[in-house]
Amino acid sequence: MRSSPFIAAVIAGCLLPTANCISQGCCAGGSGSPIAGGASQGVLLDRQMELASNFQYISSSRFLTKDIDTVKLFENFNSKYLYTKIAYGFTKDLTVSLEAGYFFNKTQTGLFDSITDKSEEIKSSGTADLILFPRYDVLNRTTETKRVEITLGLGYKIPLGKHNDSTLVYTNPVSGQKIFTTSPPLVQPTNGSHDIIFYSFFFRGFPQHNFRLFANTLYIKKGWNSLGEKFGDYIGIGLFAGKTFYEKLGVTLQLKGEHIGKMKPAENVDLLAFYNIDTASTGSRKISLLPQVSFSYKSFTFFVLYELPLYEYVNGSQLASQHQFTFGISYRFFTVKSSIPKSGEDVYSCSMKCPEGISNKPGKCRGCGMELIKEK
Repeated sequence: MRSSPFIAAVIAGCLLPTANCISQGCCAGGSGSPIAGGASQGVLLDRQMELASNFQYISSSRFLTKDIDTVKLFENFNSKYLYTKIAYGFTKDLTVSLEAGYFFNKTQTGLFDSITDKSEEIKSSGTADLILFPRYDVLNRTTETKRVEITLGLGYKIPLGKHNDSTLVYTNPVSGQKIFTTSPPLVQPTNGSHDIIFYSFFFRGFPQHNFRLFANTLYIKKGWNSLGEKFGDYIGIGLFAGKTFYEKLGVTLQLKGEHIGKMKPAENVDLLAFYNIDTASTGSRKISLLPQVSFSYKSFTFFVLYELPLYEYVNGSQLASQHQFTFGISYRFFTVKSSIPKSGEDVYSCSMKCPEGISNKPGKCRGCGMELIKEK
């Protein structure tokens, strides 16, 4: 929603599914980069810029067979991820964002080995993906009593990091020769494919009550990578309800449903033999609840949220979702100054009495997005 900093703060609904980094299977893994941003907002105002960044921590030691808890296949998985976004409103209807991420670590810890007296770790770090993501407002109606917005988006994901990183498995004690194997997709910084992102957003606001309802849908069409792997397509639906208190404190509750398809191999590629990937244990569906608190100060918005899995079903046996924590900051500003009316000029102002809603020409209020009205 172009008018509210609190909607911008609901960025942790995640443009790319964070669950994708574990939901392609515990052995298969899914290394889709969790671009944690932009999933729950419409467009910016004309010539408005947004800089956003957040940190995300994921950890899990829970395993499922279908929807039943099962024995561990390894000890645990955890990741630390930094997401950054730059967005610009080229017009009042068109916003384009450039989004990227970096993994400080993705670590899979194996079961304790009593012979070696330790647990083996497979880990990686590095740049993940780059996303070009334009969004266009197809409908925006704002009055003193209601706001309605519909936004459509079409994005493109470009892998920047490694998807074929390897792990040392054996060193010959005589010759010193080292043998490596391709690391599981679970710990790769990216899945290595070029993906297409389809997005829609609906907002219904009640300004007089500082209350809002909104929803989004997300479909990610996965491509093939150089290893002959095609990760399962992603479908996500989010339903949100939020309220603002004291003009600065925002509370939002999200109900999110996700479906991830099975991995597919290219012709003549045996994923189980080459990369130890059992495609029967890939793909899942999940329902989660995400409470979020945000605080706005001038042009800054700070937020924190936690994802609570309510139900999860996996194909075969896989690592399941358990803990996901995100916090971040968003900063919005205009690249041009507003045209302040001089003495004798016509004055156009916002009926909501926004401080930013005054100009010497017709247009939209920079604060709430309503049409400016000529004063008599």
